[in-house]
Amino acid sequence: MSHSPVTPVLDEGADGKLRRTMTLQQVLFLGVGAQIGSGWLFAMLYAAGVAGPAAILSWLIGGALILMVALAWMEVGAALPRSGAIVRYPYLTHGGLTGWIMGFSYWIANVSLPPIEALAVITYLGSAFPGLDLMEVKGGVSVLTWPLGVSAGIGLMALFYAINAFGVKLLSETNRWITWWKIVIPSATFVLLLFVFDSSNYTAHGFFPNGGGSVFEAVATTGIAFALIGFRGVLDFSGEVVNPRRTIPWGTIGCILIPLAVYLALQVAFIGAVNWGSAGISVGDWSGLGGSGWADGPLLHALRASSLAALGAFATVLLIDAVVSPAGAGYIFLGSTARVGFGLSIHGYFPRVFQKTNKHGIPWVSVAVSFVVGCLFFAPAPSWYRLAGFISAAMVLSALMAAVCLPVLRTHSPELPRPFRLRAAGFWCPAGFLGAAAMIYWAGFTTLVNLTVVLFAGLAVYGAHYLPHRGWLDRRTGIAVSAVFLAAWCYVSDKGGWFLSADGTAAAGSWSFTGYFAASCALVIGYCVLLWVLTDAEARPHTGRAAWLVFFLLATLVVSYVGEFGPLKEFAFPVGTLIELVVALIAYYWGVASGFATEGLREAVALEVAKEHRKQPVTTAAGG
Repeated sequence: MSHSPVTPVLDEGADGKLRRTMTLQQVLFLGVGAQIGSGWLFAMLYAAGVAGPAAILSWLIGGALILMVALAWMEVGAALPRSGAIVRYPYLTHGGLTGWIMGFSYWIANVSLPPIEALAVITYLGSAFPGLDLMEVKGGVSVLTWPLGVSAGIGLMALFYAINAFGVKLLSETNRWITWWKIVIPSATFVLLLFVFDSSNYTAHGFFPNGGGSVFEAVATTGIAFALIGFRGVLDFSGEVVNPRRTIPWGTIGCILIPLAVYLALQVAFIGAVNWGSAGISVGDWSGLGGSGWADGPLLHALRASSLAALGAFATVLLIDAVVSPAGAGYIFLGSTARVGFGLSIHGYFPRVFQKTNKHGIPWVSVAVSFVVGCLFFAPAPSWYRLAGFISAAMVLSALMAAVCLPVLRTHSPELPRPFRLRAAGFWCPAGFLGAAAMIYWAGFTTLVNLTVVLFAGLAVYGAHYLPHRGWLDRRTGIAVSAVFLAAWCYVSDKGGWFLSADGTAAAGSWSFTGYFAASCALVIGYCVLLWVLTDAEARPHTGRAAWLVFFLLATLVVSYVGEFGPLKEFAFPVGTLIELVVALIAYYWGVASGFATEGLREAVALEVAKEHRKQPVTTAAGG
């Protein structure tokens, strides 16, 4: 069978600039090292604070849902190994606007991860050594002090940058030993906490002190999804792995199951180790944990509250780990963010300079920009707890895309070599999409408002930069139309009164939700329709084929407002969740039907087919 050549449009071959040196073990350690970061230091307390002893179920549910989301990525990632993969596949199967929304969501989440890990280090140190003056409380929220706290954060970010700038081999070798440490210390902490285990904590106010719905809310808001979604690090570095057909599937599974086992054991032990007197709250007051004296260093305080000398001594080791674990995750996240910027540049969303690599094969411009933008989160940085929910929702939103991409790839690119083929994809793909949608919904209305405001504000970049970059829209027209949209969007978001709400309520004097939502829909839909009208037949599918995603985001916002995790709470659990699953099912099948063979997909498939042909030995027929 012959394959006609495809003229390169989006530089899908740019991954050839990167060096394939990472083994399965190195990728596995990279993923596990990213997941056992700040999450293990804070998520135990916050999950228990929301769900009580039932937080154990939250970890199991979260692990199962993340695994379902990851299954589709295993086939797609092995077939099209690309650095910054998660931001590249949506464009290939659904065009420019879908690719931008998903890519922007993922980049925003990623670029905030390194500073959050640095913030975790400083928070623990500030709790253990108040005299360092690294943290202060403003408006009930812990923030970095100026200049000491902010300077410490920037210093840690500089360390993350240095490790990334000198090559992926140094990154993976450094991470190997740190990951062993990050597995051993949490495991030892689990064992030691059993010495102060009080089984009565599991029955104080019952196993479900805050109701069954809190079990699901904890998955999205307390750091559980945040801790387990790190499997995507395998995909972000997939353009630099040896033997991606084996490395990506096995690395993905391992990066979910290993951290889940560690986190689950720690949650069991921590619930039994809660010392109510030391925390300064009444027995069984699980909801009070988040505002207790334990909040800035829960595991450290749990060990220090014991009268056993050995546990108090180990608290020092734990304090060292409070630096090592988040820092080890931070430099991995910075490297992952750089690959995301690299991928967005290939599709024209970011400038081409993001593809520049240094002599070590590292996209150094993308690393540098990620470093600079990440440091902005220190001015001032909110608490770890406040940001974990937002990051989780943005991560899960971008991660749900593989479930839609896989059936589109099978339909439009049947010739693509598939080293790993997901069985029963007709079941697992919609199941993974529904699981991701549920986690987004459980994040709560306030988190979803913040996410949708940021994502739809980013639409202005699509009209002002991307469409003119592709030659599909006059630059001055694109800038003018997008500037008007952005100004109007900022006005409506401000009048809505929900964006950046500190206490989860609308600001005084704001519009009703009905008026706010109607104005938001009119702006977003009207802007997209206008861009569709202003462009030609070649460009229109890139805008129009994103309608399913716009529908999903707006409909989820409405269901969240009236559902069990929103302000109205019109539905008791699980009615709101079931309504959201119906919305998600409509969006899923609409999304699959919206897929098409973009020029980037044709180029990428042609490259993979050519690679496969080069691997096959040349045979000569006898007597030929």
